[in-house]
Amino acid sequence: MLINMDKIQLKEYFNRLSRVRQKRGVRNRYYHNDIYKLLNFLIPKDASVLDVGCGDGEILSRLGRPKSVGIDFSPVVIASAEQQHPAIEFLEMDAEYLCLNKKFDYVVISDTIGFLSDIQSALSGLHRICHPKSKIIITYYNYLWEPILKLAEKLHLKTSEPIQNWVSCSDVDNLLYLAGFEIVKRGERLLFPKYFPLLSSFLNFYLAKMPLLRHLCLINYVVARPRPAGKVLPDRDPSVTVLIPARNEKGNIETAVQRVPKLGSHTEIIFVEGNSTDSTWEEIGRVKAKYSNLDIKMMKQDGRGKGDAVRKGFDVASGDILMILDADLTVRPEELPKFYQAIASGAGEFINGSRLVYQLEDQSMRLLNIFGNKFFSLMFSWLLDQRLKDTLCGTKVIWKDDYERVKSGRSFFGDFDPFGDYDLLFGAAKLNLKIVDLPIRYQARTYGTTNISRFRHGWLLLQMCFFAMKKIKFI
Repeated sequence: MLINMDKIQLKEYFNRLSRVRQKRGVRNRYYHNDIYKLLNFLIPKDASVLDVGCGDGEILSRLGRPKSVGIDFSPVVIASAEQQHPAIEFLEMDAEYLCLNKKFDYVVISDTIGFLSDIQSALSGLHRICHPKSKIIITYYNYLWEPILKLAEKLHLKTSEPIQNWVSCSDVDNLLYLAGFEIVKRGERLLFPKYFPLLSSFLNFYLAKMPLLRHLCLINYVVARPRPAGKVLPDRDPSVTVLIPARNEKGNIETAVQRVPKLGSHTEIIFVEGNSTDSTWEEIGRVKAKYSNLDIKMMKQDGRGKGDAVRKGFDVASGDILMILDADLTVRPEELPKFYQAIASGAGEFINGSRLVYQLEDQSMRLLNIFGNKFFSLMFSWLLDQRLKDTLCGTKVIWKDDYERVKSGRSFFGDFDPFGDYDLLFGAAKLNLKIVDLPIRYQARTYGTTNISRFRHGWLLLQMCFFAMKKIKFI
């Protein structure tokens, strides 16, 4: 345990290591390249970053994020980092005694917590440099690898290190909780931390992602956020836009308006009509005129699919919070205050409706659809490293400013989702937003028929999953 080595000895160790690396370069380049790829995927291009235990600053230099700062308690290490990367700000500072007057979007603690004498104090101190939407990324090695790593040191295949803290995944979870943080996502990387052509790629990009085998990986990582203590916007109630895509839903339009409750400081309702054949557009106009005391807007869709309708509606929405309500009213509008409370209180940053908790109403969902939804929920939980029970519920809620970030990063996945559900889920996961399932009672529609084709659309959803797998999982 680190208690056997005081900080003076530890600082001397890192001073010596820095001098060695200046002469010989960094060993295990393959391992460090993988850490870089992970961080480059997790951290948005415009995010400000603090690297705690930055070493020679190579990670910050390769990331190239604006307003980056690196700290390390070794003066020799900091001097080396400043010499190699003069454009980046480096500070000599102990991670357990942070004294910065800046807030950062992301804090990186890579291969550092094993050397801290008081991990909880160090994590607690991070609140001083975090805002409510900041994210903490911690990487640490799987202690199952300890015998292998020690053997590698004796064979001079790895730089010798002092004995570190024995930190398990549950220990990291608990320490983050005690320090006032909560886990957003977690994952594992590298079954084989050395480079051999073809073999390394096969083991690390494919087998390392598989259930059970993933727990044998060398690297564990978590993304966490400050645990909210109360309402995110205590000075005012955020306004809300309720977006209702509607195609052949004439019989549900007025009922939807009557049942949507007042939410926050102001409730805006936007109908996006999708080239209906049953006078839905005319009905929206009639209802808008009848309920002129409400803020109702109407748009005619020039594209196809719910995803196109969602994107067009959200582009003109004025609310601080954006909600989707399907016009078939299978998710009851009376449930929307639960979604509002969940996101306004900070319980989640993306609220996803879940129809698979409460007993389903008769005829509300066919048996094959239930199996399909359960399959896709398992697939997504694995893909996104966050637990999701129902990916296809139409009701999803996100902050407007977070949606704008999802929109700006849409080129990463491409505009390929005709439904809108996956586009939002993939985007939220890429931004490391805290996704929270909110159980709702799902009921059968009372007007019209579904616009979803089980087999044709199910095949399309499966194709999108495989596409996303390559973009998210195999990096």
